[in-house]
Amino acid sequence: MEQLEKRLGYTFTDRSYLENALTHSSYANEQPQLRRSNERLEFLGDAVLGFCAAKNLCRLYPDMPEGGLTRLRAELVCEASLHQVALALDLGSYIRLGRNERCNGGRTRTSILADCVEAIIAAIYLDGGLEPAERFIDERILKDLLAGHRPVRTDYKTQLQELLQRSGGAAPVYSIVGESGPDHNKTFTASVLLHDGATASGEGKSKKEAEQAAARAALALLKN
Repeated sequence: MEQLEKRLGYTFTDRSYLENALTHSSYANEQPQLRRSNERLEFLGDAVLGFCAAKNLCRLYPDMPEGGLTRLRAELVCEASLHQVALALDLGSYIRLGRNERCNGGRTRTSILADCVEAIIAAIYLDGGLEPAERFIDERILKDLLAGHRPVRTDYKTQLQELLQRSGGAAPVYSIVGESGPDHNKTFTASVLLHDGATASGEGKSKKEAEQAAARAALALLKN
C-alpha cells in the first residue's frame, strides 16, 4: 500500500478506502467477510472525474457550445484514457481479483483497470476531500488538457470503413456480443466482422465506445 500511495502521490488517513478501491467484485464474492467491492466507488469516482473535467473545459473554452464540451469531456474520461493511467500506476499488480478473473487475464483487462482508476479517485475524495482528488485528476488524467493540448477524438470506425473501401472489401458489420456490471456502470463488448471472415472485439462503457474499441482492434489486426 505504501508503494502504491507513493505512485498516487497521496497518503491515506484511512487506508481502508484504498483497499476497497482495489477490490474487484470477483474477489469480494469469494470473501464472505467483505461487505462490498469497488463498484460503488467507481460510481462516485466517475461523477467526481466528470465534474473536474467539465469545470476545466468550461474555464479553458468559454465560448464552446454544450455539445462540443460534452464530446471533449467524453474523450478525456473515456475508458482508453483511464486504462493508460492504470498502466502507468501498475494497478494490475495491486488490484484484488477472484481466482477465475485472475486466471482469465483480469489484471490486464481494460475495463477492470479503468474502473479501478475511478474507484481510486473516489477513495481519495472520501478520505481527503475534493482538493487532493482534483489534484490527482489534473496530474494523471487532465495533464495534457491543462498544458494546452486540446483532445482530438479518434474515429476508428470511419478509419476502418475507409481502409476496407480502398481495398475493395465490404463494409464491416458490428454487433454487441456481451455486457457486464451493474446497471449504473455497465461494460459492453462489441464484435466487428470483416469481409474476409476475420473478427475483432473491444469493450467500452457504452455500445458506441465498444464498437470504436472493436474497430481499433480490427485496424491493428489488418496492419499486422
